[in-house]
Amino acid sequence: MELEAYARSETGPVREHNEDAWLIDLDGGVFVVADGMGGHAAGEVASAMATEVVHQTLVGAVDPDETRLVRDHASEDPADILRERLRYAMNQASIHIRREAEARPETRGMGTTLVVLVVDGDHAHLAHVGDSRAYLFREGRLVRLTRDHTVVQQEIDAGRLTPELARLLPHKHILTQSVGFHGPVEPDTTTRMVEPGDVFVLCSDGMTDPLDDAAIQRIVASTPLDMLAHVLTEEALEAGSEDNVTVIVVGASRR
Repeated sequence: MELEAYARSETGPVREHNEDAWLIDLDGGVFVVADGMGGHAAGEVASAMATEVVHQTLVGAVDPDETRLVRDHASEDPADILRERLRYAMNQASIHIRREAEARPETRGMGTTLVVLVVDGDHAHLAHVGDSRAYLFREGRLVRLTRDHTVVQQEIDAGRLTPELARLLPHKHILTQSVGFHGPVEPDTTTRMVEPGDVFVLCSDGMTDPLDDAAIQRIVASTPLDMLAHVLTEEALEAGSEDNVTVIVVGASRR
């Protein structure tokens, strides 16, 4: 599958620093968005560390013990092995962030969300922790591929809160999982087939706070791929985003 990708990241009108980080590796088929948190700009440290550690783990030549165990004892399916490698990579990032926080007291309490897409041939492998999201746009329809790791999402899942009301709550970003701050993590992972014409959107919550899924679908459907990250970011800022806004878009076509 031939891939084309674009990104944009903006600090926005409210925050002093951009604590988001992003990565595009077209050769490796790896795409990452991270949204850091922590005082004294420590969020920038956490998101940058997580992005680097995950990337190096995924593209590195050494196969970690965890994925070897999956191959030897659980499954020969390459998708299972890659998803386990994603879990391992995210937990390695969490370890590195916690060690850094212990060594530098001013960064204690830092952590980050992570959403990672790996495209390998005709398969897309996805893992996420926190409330940064991934979407798939296919044949005119947008599908959210991730479920937020937040207290509010737990209330929605339990039927005690509607998604519409959840968007208005001031505590909607309290995370139940984050990389670094919460220690070991259990990322949600999935694998799906990639079809020509698919567009994946990875983003921080600075985009999804002001733009609901219907608005995102409208924008993706009407915008060329090479302008899409720019337009989504602009629309989020114009709609009143008070956070950093980071967007990666990845388009797939047949070689």
